Amino acid sequence: MLARDTDEPHRVSTSLELLFDLTFVVAVAAAAAQLAHAIVENHVAEGLPGYLMVFFAIWWAWMNFTWFASAYDCDDTPYRLLTLLQMGGVLVLAAGVPAALNDKNFTAVTIGYVIMRVAMLMQWLRAARNDPAHRAAAHRYALGTAAVQIGWLVRLALPGTAGFVGFLVLVVAELAVPMWAERRSGTPWHPHHIAERYGLFTIIVLGESVLAASRALAPAVAAGVTRDTVLVGGGSLILLFACWWLYFLAPAGKGLAEHRERSFWWGYGHYGIFAGLAALGAGLEVVAETLIHPIAAPAGVAGFAVAVPVMVYLLLVWALHAPLEAAPNEKLGYVLAACVLLGGIGAATAVGFALPWAVVAMSVPVWAVVVLRVAADHRHARRGVGASA
Repeated sequence: MLARDTDEPHRVSTSLELLFDLTFVVAVAAAAAQLAHAIVENHVAEGLPGYLMVFFAIWWAWMNFTWFASAYDCDDTPYRLLTLLQMGGVLVLAAGVPAALNDKNFTAVTIGYVIMRVAMLMQWLRAARNDPAHRAAAHRYALGTAAVQIGWLVRLALPGTAGFVGFLVLVVAELAVPMWAERRSGTPWHPHHIAERYGLFTIIVLGESVLAASRALAPAVAAGVTRDTVLVGGGSLILLFACWWLYFLAPAGKGLAEHRERSFWWGYGHYGIFAGLAALGAGLEVVAETLIHPIAAPAGVAGFAVAVPVMVYLLLVWALHAPLEAAPNEKLGYVLAACVLLGGIGAATAVGFALPWAVVAMSVPVWAVVVLRVAADHRHARRGVGASA
């Protein structure tokens, strides 16, 4: 297990990485489905914290494997078997999501998470043995990971508020381990490979949102296609397509290669992007359910269940990509204006604006940002061509 070349040309995701990602679809789908159920029952205040806690476990386990693989993917038999163990941990975690969100029982989620993290600990020990140049960092990763996993198991014995406080403390500890480990000698991750991996996971979460909306729409369509089913189905697809377009307008590989020091901000910030997109799928599922039967939540709650995740997504895509772009950034005003409009549409659903029309209307400000950014990028490109000529 030797370090990979950070300048290796044509570095792409492996088939094992893609298979690994697919196991996370189960966990993301389980978390989003439980959030949708909480919104339908008008238990957002109870369901949202649990969703964010579970999604942290999903995201952090995926992220640690992704960055490790970018630096040390040797694809030998031990590496593959340890990856299989992590995939098993994902499925255990996913099986425990309903109990975690409905009954506040995080035992299965914690066990699945610890399985994944122990497998990563073993990978770091292999890297420490085989890569002397980065041995200190690998040992720090292994030591930090082991200590925090003990903390997660101890947390299971803490009651109520103490357990929640323990969760926050352990999240800070998890986030601090990579910063501590990489303080003196960073691991040799590949910037273009990392950018591709994050892009692929973004697509996976978008796909889960499409699935959630279509699954919820199926009973309404079976009862007969109406204007509202067309509006919700078409509006959801158009909205999600705009989110996809916006993310991939600014490829991050080049920026990460030039600004490796900004990798923590970029990598950590994607928690909000991934959690926001999955929550958007839950919101669209809630809107689709209103076409079938009345729900306990007011229409305004359903409206904001779509608007807020999109607002979070827009702000984070700008905040994470803007520092990596070479061209002067003129797009924050576009994003803020779009968020104001999205908030206004969400508020309008509370006073009678129909939810199917609201979904369509919410796609308009997102598409406006896409169009304005494309136009701005074309202007910068023309100026660059003119300057070089």
